[in-house]
Amino acid sequence: MTVQHDVDTAYAAVPLSWLGPIRISGDTVTGEEVEVPLATFETPLWPSVGRGARISMLTERGIVATLLDDRMTRSVLFEADDAATALAAVRRIRDRFDEVRGVAGAHSRHCELIDLHHQIAANLLFLRFEFTTGDAAGHNMATQAADQLMAWILANQPGLRYGSVSGNFCTDKKPSAVNGILGRGKSVVTEITVPQQLVEQRLHTTAAEVTQLNTRKNLLGTVLAGGIRSANAHYANMLLGFYLATGQDAANIVEGSQGITYAEDRGGDLYFSCTLPNLIVGSVGNGKHYPFVENALQRLGCREPRPSGTNARRLAVIAAATVLCGELSLLAAQTNPGELMRAHTRLERSSH
Repeated sequence: MTVQHDVDTAYAAVPLSWLGPIRISGDTVTGEEVEVPLATFETPLWPSVGRGARISMLTERGIVATLLDDRMTRSVLFEADDAATALAAVRRIRDRFDEVRGVAGAHSRHCELIDLHHQIAANLLFLRFEFTTGDAAGHNMATQAADQLMAWILANQPGLRYGSVSGNFCTDKKPSAVNGILGRGKSVVTEITVPQQLVEQRLHTTAAEVTQLNTRKNLLGTVLAGGIRSANAHYANMLLGFYLATGQDAANIVEGSQGITYAEDRGGDLYFSCTLPNLIVGSVGNGKHYPFVENALQRLGCREPRPSGTNARRLAVIAAATVLCGELSLLAAQTNPGELMRAHTRLERSSH
């Protein structure tokens, strides 16, 4: 049966604005001032992120971003004769890891198997393959490699049968603990120290108030809500806007928005940090052919002739810095009664 798909060529536009610049330093973006695009219908987000960006420009190093890790995952599912057979297969696969790695990389020069983890439940074996995928986000690359790995494993490991090319131990576009623990996508920590004078004059608050609110709202409030490896105010807002503007798979904000905000009062200065363990972004691949996306990636410096993976890691660091700008601004606003609603009312009404 042939299925035909109708494609609507009249695309609806999401409002997009360029903000900043943001001053970023660290191990991936070093001492640069970068403007960032955000596509969103929540237009008060623009001035909020803009305020955080201005703060970064007034500090010596701006936002210091450290890229901790880079990997894409795909978990597969096998049915085994029993649990002992599953465990024996895992041990044999690990013993032949170099050979397994060769199978995974045979289909692409950008795909490299770097690790695997397993879980066994009853007679079911879940293998979580972890790859580097160059400048691509890597979903399709990882799935293609997983297909080849499954075929090799079924041909070489007795007592196993095909279950599924995706067993949800990845975990893809769902809240989970495993991605924060083992990593999926780019893992980035962003940090900024805001001098006391700037905290008071530009954020209209104090380091002590922001620190206390972060503990009560982001940490304790999230625990009471049953959050999963997450303690932040609104990472998803900035990530969705950034993902749409740069041609990313927007559903990846589900795991991307799982992150931890941390704040300390350091003698009146505010130390503020956002940890984002699951940023899934790419500078090449599906969705990157639209002119506005190409323009955005060019302006962000993510289309340069660099070693494979460098542009995607740069993109992740810029996304993480954007998140910190919006998170810092919102928490500062929420220390002051009524400020958040006043800003939304004034900005949203003025846009109509």
